[in-house]
Amino acid sequence: MTVYIDPPTWPGHGRMWSHLISDASFDELHAFADELGVPRRAFERDHYDIPSHRYADVVAAGAVEVSSREVVRLLTGAGLRRPKGR
Repeated sequence: MTVYIDPPTWPGHGRMWSHLISDASFDELHAFADELGVPRRAFERDHYDIPSHRYADVVAAGAVEVSSREVVRLLTGAGLRRPKGR
């Protein structure tokens, strides 16, 4: 199982956020998030929003650090990309 996370560079609600994704399946992604206690409400279309204070925990649990551009490439290549408005 491989999941990926980009750096916390996305602002929102007074903090910075990362995106946690899988390049295999949403089931894999949900299982990983469940193991970390990430609430399902943090899932948005094709990724989990992870606050910056949880970034190190997610990486320590096995998420691979990649760029934001790589997150999009991985999702698209896996056929899991769900852009806004679709």
